[in-house]
Amino acid sequence: MKEIDYQICTNCVMDTTDSKISFDDKGICDHCNTYYKDILPNWHTDERGDRALKQIVKKLKKEGEGKDFDCLMGMSGGIDSSYLLYVMVEKYGLRPLVFHVDAGWNSQIAVNNIERLVDGLGLDLYTEVINWEEIKDLQLAFFKSGVPHIDVPQDHAFFATMYKFASKHNIKHILTGGNYSTECVRNPLEWMYYQSDSIQLRDIYKKYGTGKLKDYPVSNILWHKIYLPYIKGIKLIKPLDYIPYDKDKAMQLLVDKYGYQKYPQKHFESRFTRFYESYWLPKKFGFDTRKVQYSSLILTNQMTRNEALEKLKSPAYDPETIHQDFQYIATKLGISVEELQSYMDAPNKTYKDYKSQDNIYNIGAKVMRLIGLEKGGKR
Repeated sequence: MKEIDYQICTNCVMDTTDSKISFDDKGICDHCNTYYKDILPNWHTDERGDRALKQIVKKLKKEGEGKDFDCLMGMSGGIDSSYLLYVMVEKYGLRPLVFHVDAGWNSQIAVNNIERLVDGLGLDLYTEVINWEEIKDLQLAFFKSGVPHIDVPQDHAFFATMYKFASKHNIKHILTGGNYSTECVRNPLEWMYYQSDSIQLRDIYKKYGTGKLKDYPVSNILWHKIYLPYIKGIKLIKPLDYIPYDKDKAMQLLVDKYGYQKYPQKHFESRFTRFYESYWLPKKFGFDTRKVQYSSLILTNQMTRNEALEKLKSPAYDPETIHQDFQYIATKLGISVEELQSYMDAPNKTYKDYKSQDNIYNIGAKVMRLIGLEKGGKR
């Protein structure tokens, strides 16, 4: 295979570690051009967004009359979901049931942040705890598989559990912290494959798992993309896309009001994700998710390109504590440090090495973009 010449975007910090990246004659990458062409012209956080969000809130409040809650709101303890919770309660007056999924990897900071926000806003918190023995075995199966996307067991559990809860209790609206402000650039498919692909999840577990998934919540794309929204009427709403959202300003507001504790990087509310994104992905595969995160912030004018380049000179992980983190992950999974290291040293695989629903995702993404329901999109 011919070696690809290294190139970095002249506008953001995405580069040829994304093997599918392309550049125009000015050296600007397709991530940036997709943002300028498809997302920015259709993304309104001015009075148009505010009016639209107020109409959504009005509908939610109307449907919530006589009920204990207006909607279901996912809460990880990260900045996006935390700020969303604050805004929707304090500014828009919603009464959400705050929903948290504990997959066994919460950092103490995340636990503290959730408690401070929920208590400070006078809300109810519902926590669903995933069967640890099952998710541990599934997590190990993903390590053994050699794929980059070893965070799937946790991520799949998060959304599948919330969707199943909403379906069971006939809750029609789920609010999530997903947004363009910090996520307008998506992780390339080869870095992080679709977390909702139950076919791949089951295939990897069948090959490398040691038990059965009796309690672990397994979803599938047709159920949550077609049946729930179009048959059962359960809608996913992203309110942060309707309002101005500056991550640093939002974080400082939460610090001042609730004693919110900052994380060094996006998604670090989970100890596993911190280890996975800061160390495992870049060390084993050469994929640094900060490039995606910083590029989103560059495009939305929350970080300069020079600031991002300077940050990228240092590793995402702390060299002083990585050995402790490595030990923690191994111990938590019930294996030796040597066994975990053997998975690091094993040959790399991709999502293409296992059964998948990739074709269904590709068709679905094309249809969604065609009818205007998908802007940009993971590739």
